[in-house]
Amino acid sequence: MSSLLEKIDHYRRLFADQVSRVKEARQVEELRQAFLGRKKGHLTLLFEEFKTLGPDEKKSAGRLLNELKTDIQNLLAELEQKLQSPARVKQLEDLTLPGRQLYWGSPHPITLFQREIERIFISMGFSVEEGPEIETDYYNFEALNFPPHHPARDSWDTLYINDKLLLRTHTSPVQIRVMEKKKPPIRIIIPGKVFRRETPDPTHLPMFYQVEGLVVDRGITFAHLKGTLEYFIKTLFGEKIKLRFRPSFFPFTEPSAEVDIECIVCGGQDAACRVCGGSGWKEILGAGMVDPQVFKNVNIDPEVYSGWAFGLGIDRTAMFAFQIPEIRHFYENDLRFLRQFNRR
Repeated sequence: MSSLLEKIDHYRRLFADQVSRVKEARQVEELRQAFLGRKKGHLTLLFEEFKTLGPDEKKSAGRLLNELKTDIQNLLAELEQKLQSPARVKQLEDLTLPGRQLYWGSPHPITLFQREIERIFISMGFSVEEGPEIETDYYNFEALNFPPHHPARDSWDTLYINDKLLLRTHTSPVQIRVMEKKKPPIRIIIPGKVFRRETPDPTHLPMFYQVEGLVVDRGITFAHLKGTLEYFIKTLFGEKIKLRFRPSFFPFTEPSAEVDIECIVCGGQDAACRVCGGSGWKEILGAGMVDPQVFKNVNIDPEVYSGWAFGLGIDRTAMFAFQIPEIRHFYENDLRFLRQFNRR
């Protein structure tokens, strides 16, 4: 009995000493756990010892234990209230440490623009296809009407891994792979990364993103190609955008055309514009009717089916849409630039 009473007196003095040292709310919680914790709190252990006393001893010891518990609970409540007083809150408000802003991640602007392109074509009934970035010479060149030693390869040479494998120069090899596996009608777009022998400048890089489209069916004409591309470009840039088709040459389409849009960086008003060179126009894609030989390479009868294809540089087109004068901004990893596209 005397041992328990001595412990009650000891913990009363210990609690009073530790209360005098409390300066913040965290210490109040630590003190509560030390004395009132459910498993190893000082009072919890005293109540366990209290259970071993006889009936006569419990009367006086129980009163002292309950008084100590009540006093501890009241003092802890007073401390909490004191630490949350207006004066204390004002003290916390006066702290001058700078806050830490957390930035949310967001898709890269090229990814955002690619998704918008996909959305427009999906709304027209197209599906999205993908393929390998490392291609064989056959799929990247020969099946697309680029025979070995053809002079048209000179401007398309890329990074070769060995005599048979290379980094693809366009996403056109996926067109061949799809036509080998599927029967017409075919209506697809193919976005992805491509590689070419380019000298970096405001609108060119040796690595960039491209999206190609392919339609194959009976009775497909150049009018279908022109109408589809006009709808796509006006949906992407707005109804007022001006565009033009110019005759061109590609080994895998005939007839072929380049499609230009008016320069929305300078509007043709700046003779020194680094994007359009002062012409007021910028080529954004090439297109044309699929060459009959390409159909023969994938066992599709060109006498029965016709089709068209196009290829568009996502990076360069995104430049015009966002009015960015330098394509390299997309890949310099400058967070000040990239965070402008954070939609959160």
